[in-house]
Amino acid sequence: MKKNRVVTVFGAEGFIGSHFTQLLLRKKFKVNAVILYNSFSNYGHLSNVKSSNLKVIFGNVEDLDSCELAIKGSDYIINFSALISIPYSYISTESFVKTNIMGTLNICRMIKKNKNNIKKFVQISSSEVYGSAKYTPIDENHPLQPQSPYSATKIGADALCKSFFYSFGIPLVIARPFNTFGPRQSLRAVIPTIINQVLKKRKKIKLGIVSTKRDFVYIDDTCFGIYKLMLSSKKTNGNTFNISSSKSYSIKEIFYKIKKICKSDCSLTIDNKRIRPKNSEVVELLGSSKKIKKFCNFKTKTNIDEGLEKTINWFKDNLNQNLDYFF
Repeated sequence: MKKNRVVTVFGAEGFIGSHFTQLLLRKKFKVNAVILYNSFSNYGHLSNVKSSNLKVIFGNVEDLDSCELAIKGSDYIINFSALISIPYSYISTESFVKTNIMGTLNICRMIKKNKNNIKKFVQISSSEVYGSAKYTPIDENHPLQPQSPYSATKIGADALCKSFFYSFGIPLVIARPFNTFGPRQSLRAVIPTIINQVLKKRKKIKLGIVSTKRDFVYIDDTCFGIYKLMLSSKKTNGNTFNISSSKSYSIKEIFYKIKKICKSDCSLTIDNKRIRPKNSEVVELLGSSKKIKKFCNFKTKTNIDEGLEKTINWFKDNLNQNLDYFF
């Protein structure tokens, strides 16, 4: 393998971005980790990561100059940078448009400018773009349904990337992870929310609708799927790939699994503040992983129980860590 290949990772300080950055460092890549500028010089989840191959760049995808600086000299580009909170997208939609769409546009413009030097651009999408399933398992040809402002901006970002592939030939592949979970995930996500409440000995665990079903993928599997796509052949260019376990579980089922692992006697209760608007709620996400298996010989390795146990153990060791900052 050619030494010192350079990967620029936008949104490297976040949950998936930081895990992926660490994977790249273990694989001996040089990484330009682009972190949203903040006055505290906070590296987010990369705060404790030390490597001579890691270069941290404070910037903002909404700024074209930041994107140009980060991309210069890179072999691969990965875009994790996005606002992701669905409830927040209801009240601050313009912010989502600026970051998720305009930020992606800036990255595409700089890749177009440097496309002869870039081997692959991986745009990180979301299974939320599918909305409530018209059929299951959901493959990459499933209709896109913008059931929240967040999903609308992710659909828009993916479409922009595709337009640059068709119009200018950028080496694009779109990775569409289903519901990733694992250590370091924000407490705004459902699995950390349940784990945190259970570990803090709450007797009543507050949740929203518990009948909705999700295809949960452990963080290591999501990262390795993205890694395989990054190194994939030109045959993948212009294509979208689900990263899914091809199994779905209701939130209620997940609650009982966590309760069992933690040996807790808690019960669940519905918190109306956690419920999405009726027509915005996605009832089920169950993904097909046939395409990524065909092109990249990839499938997930960690089952739900193994992933939950690893995640619970991490939260036990980091129970008082603040995971609700701006990432």
